[in-house]
Amino acid sequence: MITRLLVANRGEIARRVLATCRALGVQTVAVHSDADADAPFVADADRAVRLPGNTPAETYLRIEAILDAARKAGADAVHPGYGFLAENAEFAAAVADAGLTWVGPSAKAIAAMGDKMAAKALLADAGVPMLPTWTDADQVTGYPVLVKASAGGGGRGMRVVRDATGLAEAVASARREAAAAFGDGTVFIERYVERGRHVEVQIFGDTHGTVLALGERDCSIQRRHQKIVEEAPAVLDPGLRERLHAAAVAAGRAVEYVGAGTVEFLLAPDGEFFFLEMNTRLQVEHPVTEAVTGLDLVRLQLLVAEGEPLPLAATPPVDGHAIEVRLCAEDPAQGFRPATGTLHRFAIPGVAGGFAPLRGLRLDSGVVDGSAVSVHYDSMLAKLVAWAPTRAEAARALAGALARAELHGVATNRDLLVRVLRSREFGAVEVDTGFLDRHPAVFAPLLPAEQLPQVALAAALASAAGRRSTARVLAGLPSGWRNVPAFPQVTRFTAADGGELEVRYRLDRAGALAEWSLERKGPRLTHSVEQGPPLNSDPAAGGDAGPPKDGDAGPAVELVSAAADRVVLDVDGVRRAFRVHRVGSEVFVDGPDGAVSLTELPRFPLPTAELAAGSLLAPLPGAVSRVHVEVGQRVAAGDLLLTLEAMKLEHPVLAPADGVVAELPVPTGGQVETGAVLAVVNPLEEASS
Repeated sequence: MITRLLVANRGEIARRVLATCRALGVQTVAVHSDADADAPFVADADRAVRLPGNTPAETYLRIEAILDAARKAGADAVHPGYGFLAENAEFAAAVADAGLTWVGPSAKAIAAMGDKMAAKALLADAGVPMLPTWTDADQVTGYPVLVKASAGGGGRGMRVVRDATGLAEAVASARREAAAAFGDGTVFIERYVERGRHVEVQIFGDTHGTVLALGERDCSIQRRHQKIVEEAPAVLDPGLRERLHAAAVAAGRAVEYVGAGTVEFLLAPDGEFFFLEMNTRLQVEHPVTEAVTGLDLVRLQLLVAEGEPLPLAATPPVDGHAIEVRLCAEDPAQGFRPATGTLHRFAIPGVAGGFAPLRGLRLDSGVVDGSAVSVHYDSMLAKLVAWAPTRAEAARALAGALARAELHGVATNRDLLVRVLRSREFGAVEVDTGFLDRHPAVFAPLLPAEQLPQVALAAALASAAGRRSTARVLAGLPSGWRNVPAFPQVTRFTAADGGELEVRYRLDRAGALAEWSLERKGPRLTHSVEQGPPLNSDPAAGGDAGPPKDGDAGPAVELVSAAADRVVLDVDGVRRAFRVHRVGSEVFVDGPDGAVSLTELPRFPLPTAELAAGSLLAPLPGAVSRVHVEVGQRVAAGDLLLTLEAMKLEHPVLAPADGVVAELPVPTGGQVETGAVLAVVNPLEEASS
C-alpha cells in the first residue's frame, strides 16, 4: 500500500490530491518553487521539499529534481496532478525505475496518446471516428482548419485558420508556443468544425482488465481553446451518449489503459462526433463528475495504483447536475490578458467545502487571502462547482455565488462567467466552442454603467468615514464639516480602464447628503454627471435646489449610513448596501449589481516623468520573445510590433495607429515589468514634420 505520496505539481490540483490523502491516512510530500514557498498547497502537505528557482523549467519540469525530492522525503509514490509532467512518458518511466509507485497510466499508454498523430492512427483502427488531418500545410484541402500542438493540451499551440493566407504564420506561432509550453514544437492540422460541442468521456481502467466510462462532460464554453465552463452530465440524446461511451471505452482498451483518463470528442450539429485527443491524467474538470456520481476519483486513482480492482462494475448512475467554472486572473475585455499581483481578498459565500465530492457549492482553490499571483504559472486561481437537482438550479446557484464573491487585488473573469451562466443561450443549451465569439454581450461588466456614479460616491464616503474614525479630535463631526459651508469635498479616483472619476459632495449639519456630483474623464469620455441636488444649490436650503440642471438630475440619492467598510445608499427609494475594502490607495467596492476596483488619487500628486507620445507599455511582467519591426520602419494600425511571453501564453503588441517606429528599448529575450516601455510609435503626421 502507498504510505507516503509526493505530489509533483502545485496550486489547486496539489491541494486536491493532498485532501484525499489526508482522508485515507496517506502521508504527503509537496515540492515547491521559490515563488510558491508560502503557497497554500505547501502548508497543506506533511512535508515539503524546495525546488530552487521560479520558472517551470527550473522547478516542476525537472524530473531528476523531483525524484531527488521523493528520496529525501521518503516518498514511496508519486502523483503527477495535471499539467507539467503529468503526461510525460519519460517521467512515468523514471518514477517506476526509481522503485516508486506511479499514480497514473503506464509510460507506454502515455507515449501512445501523447503523440496525437500516432494516437489518431491507433484509435482509428479501433473504430473511433476521426477528423481529416494533415501534417504538412501544403496538404490542406479545405478551410477552416485548426492548427494543434502534437504534445500537451490546455489549448496551447492552437490556432483557427480560415483561409490559406494565414496558415504559415499560424503554424509558426503554434510551434513556438508549443515548444515553450511542452518542450515539443510539433504541430498538425485538422478540419475545424463550426459550432461543434466539446464533449468528453471520463474513463477509468484497472490492472485487472476493466475499462469503464464514468459519464461524460460538456466543456464547450472555451476561451483561447481552453475550457472555462464545464458540466456533467452533458445534455445528449441517450443513444448518442451510449455511442460516445462505447467509443471512449474502445479507445481505453486499445492502449490497455489503467487509471483515470479522458477521451475528448468534437460533436457536430448533425450528431456526428469525432475523436480529438485522449488526456492520460486527471482533468481539471473532474469535480463535476465526482458531484453527479459521488465518486472520489483521486481515491480511485490511488486504489488502482495499489493494484486493487475498480470498486464498481458498470457506469454509475447520475444524480442531479453539476457545473464548474474556472476562475482565472485575467481581463476578458483585453483579450483575456493574464493579471498578476496580490490577491488581497478571496471570499465566496455559501461554500459547503472543497476538494471532495459533495452536494451544494464546492470550491477547489489554489489561493487564499494574501496569495501572490505571479507571472510564472497558469492564470487559474480556483474552480467553483455547483451541484443541484437540475441544470437550471445549478447554473443559478453558481452565478449567484460568483456575483456575490469578493475578489480583490487582481482582475478576474468573474463577470464574464456570471453573464455566461445567466444568458438565455446557455440556459437553452445553445452552446458550442465558438460561444464567446458570437455573444460579445457577455464581456460587459456586471455593474451597469449608470450605477458607477453611486459606487464612486460610496467609495468616497467610505474613505471619508475611515479618516474620521481615526481622527484624534472632533471625530464625531461629518467629514469636511464647516460652520459656513462654501466648498464641497472632492475625491478623485482612477478606474480600471484608466479613466478618472472626480466625486464632489457635501454633507449637511446632520450628516445627510446635501449635494453631490461626478465628473468622468478618460481617453474615450469627458463629461459631468449631476446626481441628486446640484452643487450650485443654496447651502442654507439644506440641499433642496429646486429644478435639476439640464432637466435631469439622475436618481434621487440619500445617505443612510457610511462606515469605512460599508455604505448604504437609498436610490430612488431602494436601499443598496456597498461593501468597501481598502488596501493602501486601492478601494474595492462590492455592490448588489457588481463590483468595481478604484484607485484613490492623492489630493496633491507629486510630479512624474511624462512618457513620450505613442509609448506602448507592458501590460504585465514577461519576456519579449520576438521583435517583428525595426526602428525607423513605417507601420500601419494593427501591425504586429513585438510578442510578449507571459504566464505560458504569447501576447501580441500591436501598433495603435499608422506611424513610424521611433524606439524599441527592449531586445529579444529582454525581461520587463508591468508598465515598462516596449516601443514608441510616432504618428505619421508627427513623424513627417
